[in-house]
Amino acid sequence: MRTAIAINPRHAAHDEPRHVEQAARLQAITAALNASGLRASLLEVPARPATEEQLRAVHTRQMIELVRWSATRPRSWIDHDTYTTSASWDAALMAAGTTIAVVEAVVGGSARNGFALVRPPGHHATPAESMGFCLFNNIAIAARHAIDHLGIGRVAIVDFDVHHGNGTQDIFYEDDRVFFCSTHASPLYPGTGAEREIGSGKGRGTTLNLPLPHGVGDAGFARLFDDVVIPAIRRYRPDLILVSAGYDGHWADPLGPLTLSVAGYAALTRRLMAAAEEVCRGRIVLVLEGGYNLRALAASVMACLEVLANETTVVDPLGPADEPEPDVSALIARMRQNHPLLAGQNVP
Repeated sequence: MRTAIAINPRHAAHDEPRHVEQAARLQAITAALNASGLRASLLEVPARPATEEQLRAVHTRQMIELVRWSATRPRSWIDHDTYTTSASWDAALMAAGTTIAVVEAVVGGSARNGFALVRPPGHHATPAESMGFCLFNNIAIAARHAIDHLGIGRVAIVDFDVHHGNGTQDIFYEDDRVFFCSTHASPLYPGTGAEREIGSGKGRGTTLNLPLPHGVGDAGFARLFDDVVIPAIRRYRPDLILVSAGYDGHWADPLGPLTLSVAGYAALTRRLMAAAEEVCRGRIVLVLEGGYNLRALAASVMACLEVLANETTVVDPLGPADEPEPDVSALIARMRQNHPLLAGQNVP
């Protein structure tokens, strides 16, 4: 089986060229993909819009109507950094639906794994609010669809964007059918994602936050995944792994204070693929989130696609950060001692 991809064909007119979350992001990825020669070996899944019923599975009717209304104007702002254009309603529906389409291809067995190349991004969108460049929460909509309609019992969502995926966390905070794990710089927007945020009610222990000091890069992430993230996935044993794949943790990114490299992102993807092979028959789908240095973004996405497609050689055209990293040993020790999934406590 091949690696599935789908590209949001309606994204380009959702564009504010003065904003970092602009159409040039996905255009840079598409150009790199076309130039690589890899595209011919991938399974291209037809893009499609989400239905309003699929949106309402995670978002309030009022929120959905606000996005629809905002997109009736040539240009508008939902908050101080989240814009819409007259094309944004179509773009947002297509981003969510295309993510669902890739998940269906993987769960249905027509693809080994996949990558949904979509924008606008989604992980900051809460049940009731669009924010942080995000209109609808693409990965949450797809996760809920997989549980409600595809026979998936448990989903693990791993978010390695530099910003905490507050929206995804809020949507599933009390839901034991979704394990949400976020690695993110702290302090940084949106200010959520503390270690103590572990879920509540039935979902207690199914949220795991790793707030990172500025400067953590390839070595620190490797330790965090080996000692915390992958063991938690093994303990939870999901039927599907979804990844909020944000590349603004790259050392060259203008918004992020972390120091990951292209090779570092490829290494994280290898670890997650191996975990998926171990616990859920290899079923893993990456979903594009942030990343605002166009060269680093395109190279990082291509590296992760090459890993998904089992390419043995991954090229890092930008190289490592070559900066000392802060020690993450204390964070790892606290997680292993205190988090229910790692400390042997009862988890739903």
